[in-house]
Amino acid sequence: MSSKTMRLNLKIWRQKGPKANGKMVDYTLNEVNPEMSFLEMMDVLNQQLVERGDEPVAFDHDCREGICGMCSMFINGRAHGPMTGTTTCQLHMRHFNDGDTIVIEPWRASAFPVIKDLMVDRSAFDRIIQAGGYISVNTGSAPDANALPIPKENADMAFDAATCIGCGACVATCKNASAMLFVGAKVSQLSLLPQGQPEREERAIRMVEQMDKEGFGNCTNTGACEVECPKGISIENIARMNREYLRAKLVQK
Repeated sequence: MSSKTMRLNLKIWRQKGPKANGKMVDYTLNEVNPEMSFLEMMDVLNQQLVERGDEPVAFDHDCREGICGMCSMFINGRAHGPMTGTTTCQLHMRHFNDGDTIVIEPWRASAFPVIKDLMVDRSAFDRIIQAGGYISVNTGSAPDANALPIPKENADMAFDAATCIGCGACVATCKNASAMLFVGAKVSQLSLLPQGQPEREERAIRMVEQMDKEGFGNCTNTGACEVECPKGISIENIARMNREYLRAKLVQK
């Protein structure tokens, strides 16, 4: 582990509540170990704030292993920070330099209202999943691996879509605050598998309509969502979702 430490200037968005006005607040943090994760650096800052009687910075986190999608921070103008394919909790301070100024903000989208400081309400994603992200097939106990044949191409595409962790980076980085990469991944994951066929049409319609109801924007194919997605979800899933929605509407008629 490196013994060299860094001095950082932090500009952090502080907001007491959803209806309060927020502002950027400057902090200086000395002796930051380059081997710290970004969230560990935030922990150190909060410890110092608590020790001097100030209110710590509120931010979301859980697994700190790039699995849960909770660590939603906009860092220096990029969702999850400067490293491609990396969540905030997987970002390490060695990717910054001594004396750097780091600007830290919450996700910016009307469908993700700020709860406090860097925490946003992403329950809109939960409501989209509740609208159609489920299957009614009673699978029982775990079947043998080859009991239900699935073409490898479909299995691979479904697995790739299933890696979405629902962090919301796609929404935060899209100029339209579109959730179509997230919804496309969830629709694709189930529509490609036999277990997802009973609700196939209903799922596509319900999830897309709930997405629109939540106030997310539309997709204009800039591709920023795919670039900033920490799991590399392909925008091909958006095209598949559009096909699934059109198909469902035609079948519905």
